[in-house]
Amino acid sequence: MNEKINQLKEEIRQADAVIIGAGAGLSTAAGFVYAGERFEKYFGDFGRKYGFRDMYSGGFYPYKTQEEFWAYWSRNIWVNRYRNAPKSTYNDLYSLVKGKDYFVLTTNVDHCFQKAGFDRKRLFYTQGDYGLFQCTKPCCKKTWENETMIRHMIQAQGYIIDEHNELTLPDGQAASMRIPAELLPKCPNCGRPLTMNLRSDDKFVEDEGWHKAAAAYEAWLTAHQDQRVVYLEIGVGYNTPGIIKYNFWQQVYQNKNALYACLNMEEDPVPKEIKARSIVIGGDSDSVIRELIA
Repeated sequence: MNEKINQLKEEIRQADAVIIGAGAGLSTAAGFVYAGERFEKYFGDFGRKYGFRDMYSGGFYPYKTQEEFWAYWSRNIWVNRYRNAPKSTYNDLYSLVKGKDYFVLTTNVDHCFQKAGFDRKRLFYTQGDYGLFQCTKPCCKKTWENETMIRHMIQAQGYIIDEHNELTLPDGQAASMRIPAELLPKCPNCGRPLTMNLRSDDKFVEDEGWHKAAAAYEAWLTAHQDQRVVYLEIGVGYNTPGIIKYNFWQQVYQNKNALYACLNMEEDPVPKEIKARSIVIGGDSDSVIRELIA
């Protein structure tokens, strides 16, 4: 592994540009885990009442009321979007590429890249953003920032939000598991309920910002199509492999000066056509990134 890390470090140093393709595994490595201690801390009451044991399952639970639904989802959005990741993984990754001509393509919706200092003009969040609402219909191609609305929902459950956006409860007080009906989010345009701007079906809103990011991504690829580029894939699985993994394979195949690098818990197989120009490192991505900047 040390040999591979040193090789990748040198490839990044010599590269004309670096493009990062990030999946959920990167945020998991940064400490955004959906089960265990972190789940118990913020959602233990929901788990005991409804029987689920992780945040992912809680997101799909058929709550009987919208007041319960938004009590759960406001906590979920707050701790996975407005709280910083427990580890410095994203900051370390920024240190690795900030001196390069970089771009980021990600399916993550937790805003960690921007919070770590990455230039928003060099980011393309393909699947949405926990920090945005859209109309459920949708009636228009608009999204709305939701921090203030989510904050009010959190406070209505009895939580105190400190300067680090951590949630605490007054001594002896249990959190409410529902929000007041007047805090249910409504579309400013048509009055219908709002929902998260997440790509889960054909109602996902690709707003003006999304299209600007898509155009910037395409322009970046065109400008670097023959250059020495490192395609650095981190934490990408096979739920939506066409967005990053297969895409990166194809880009590297077409550009003989490019290198494909993959950081994941397991060493994923690579097509034989690009194997000679690939570095695959299995293990904890947080540890590998820290080695890369050492």
